[in-house]
Amino acid sequence: MTLDLEELKKNHNTSYLAGELERLAREEAEVREMLDSDETLHEMAGKELKFIQEKKERIEKQIQDILDNYELNATHKKEAEEFPNEIVLEVRAGAGGDEASLFAWELAHMYEKFAEIQGWQWRVNYESKSDLNGYKEASFEIKGKDQKNNVYKKMRYEQGVHRVQRIPATEKNGRVHTSTASVAVLPIRKKVNFIINPADFDMEYSRSGGKGGQNVNKVETAVRIIHIPTGLDVRSTNERSQLANREKAMMILTAKLQQLEEDTEAAKHAGIRKGQIGSGDRSEKIRTYNYSQDRVTDHRIKKSWHNLPKIMEGEIGGIIADIESGAVGDEKEE
Repeated sequence: MTLDLEELKKNHNTSYLAGELERLAREEAEVREMLDSDETLHEMAGKELKFIQEKKERIEKQIQDILDNYELNATHKKEAEEFPNEIVLEVRAGAGGDEASLFAWELAHMYEKFAEIQGWQWRVNYESKSDLNGYKEASFEIKGKDQKNNVYKKMRYEQGVHRVQRIPATEKNGRVHTSTASVAVLPIRKKVNFIINPADFDMEYSRSGGKGGQNVNKVETAVRIIHIPTGLDVRSTNERSQLANREKAMMILTAKLQQLEEDTEAAKHAGIRKGQIGSGDRSEKIRTYNYSQDRVTDHRIKKSWHNLPKIMEGEIGGIIADIESGAVGDEKEE
């Protein structure tokens, strides 16, 4: 084993062991020098050299184990940064009026159930409901217990426009309607590459209309932040205090600005980056839920799955796995 002792001495995890190796090397040189001057010490010197060699091998193995673990931890840290274990998921009703808001609620319910199956934590940040109790827009925080949960890695391809085709309950003539809802997936990264200038945003406070105890409707705990340069609008209403809602809103705004920066950078290389699973743009139509045919079709990999009731109850693991692997089907895009 060849080790660079000078480099090892710079690493606080291996500096002591590197020093021990240097000390053993000096002892070994002294024993060999003594052996050269007096051959009668051959047997004793041989035992001493064997002992030194065994100690060196044990220390070298310790060093190698430390370096291997360091490399493994560095890999895990890199993966954790690339695929963080916490996201903000947003759903927003698109074309289709009340039916679109109901579909947006159903998508949120589907993801909540999937998070439950995965053992992830699900929290509501903000909800704006329609007259039929659907979602005009809503924001949720999803967090895994450990990095193995891979929240962002599994959820990143859910971003885009989802389309539903069905006969609404309010439709008297039995006609199939098409409605849409959009989904945004924002990774919450530990490291952020920029600082938000306080002069760049407006902050508004209002009374929260959600759960949180008797004081929630008496005190202005709900927070809305508007980022002036980009026009981004972020709300947090479900925390118990104004401070907690402000911190949550700033976290979401930071995630949005980070995503915006990454999207801008990715757009420069769109021709190279855009592949089988699409560009990841929020305006891209990615999936159709066809109720009359009991079928979900993902247009990026042109593959369909059946049993919509189970899918809408969160059993989307197979869909996500197929999209991650790029498994191509033979369905015709509608």
